[in-house]
Amino acid sequence: MQELNMNILNLLFTKDGLTYQIAKNKSIVEEISYFVNEESPENLISDKLDEVLIKQRFDEIHVISALNHFTLMPEGFSQHETGFDLIAFNAPIDKEKEELMLSINEKFKVQFYYTFPKNFYKKIKELAVPVNFNFSGEKFLNSIHNKSNKEIHINLYHNQCEFFAIDSKKVILYNNLDVNSEVDFLYFIMFTLSKIGFGINETHFFAYGETTENETFISELQKFVKNLKIVFDNIPNKNFILN
Repeated sequence: MQELNMNILNLLFTKDGLTYQIAKNKSIVEEISYFVNEESPENLISDKLDEVLIKQRFDEIHVISALNHFTLMPEGFSQHETGFDLIAFNAPIDKEKEELMLSINEKFKVQFYYTFPKNFYKKIKELAVPVNFNFSGEKFLNSIHNKSNKEIHINLYHNQCEFFAIDSKKVILYNNLDVNSEVDFLYFIMFTLSKIGFGINETHFFAYGETTENETFISELQKFVKNLKIVFDNIPNKNFILN
């Protein structure tokens, strides 16, 4: 049980982005996002992280990484020393600059190995307050309520999306895509359906996160699929992955 007057810092790291929330007694008192663009200084995210960490004294920090350096394995896989090598099949890895992390999802009996930038990791740990690190895929998967046989759950970010294909309460596929166009989102998801044998009409689609920001993707998806439900739309101080 949380004590009264606890100050909690929630951090979400995405492709070229940082979103933070400051919560007090379960109420969000501040939420700001920063995204790198062509005009941004080179160390924008690192500098903004520094600013956030010294804003006030925090009792707890919760960190979610949606960075696209991960691999998905069945629960119970214990060859942790191979984590970096497994991730390297999906993304280039620099062991000197990345911390290897593990996140377990008991609900669906899978686990994620993921990496987190070492410099960010050290900055956060140096505050010497309790820190919980997690991978966005695990948090997302834990938030899913699935009923139908074949389902696609899509969590939308700024220039990024992650999605699960689930069949009969079993994870068939997870992917986390860095894309610059909403048409790319659609192409990847349709391509995935064809590869795993999910028929368009039999599959139920669920969308979460930045659904308004990605309205072109949503409206294009609606042209192709019969069953689409928007479960959660991010609004100020309510972020699907952070709340």
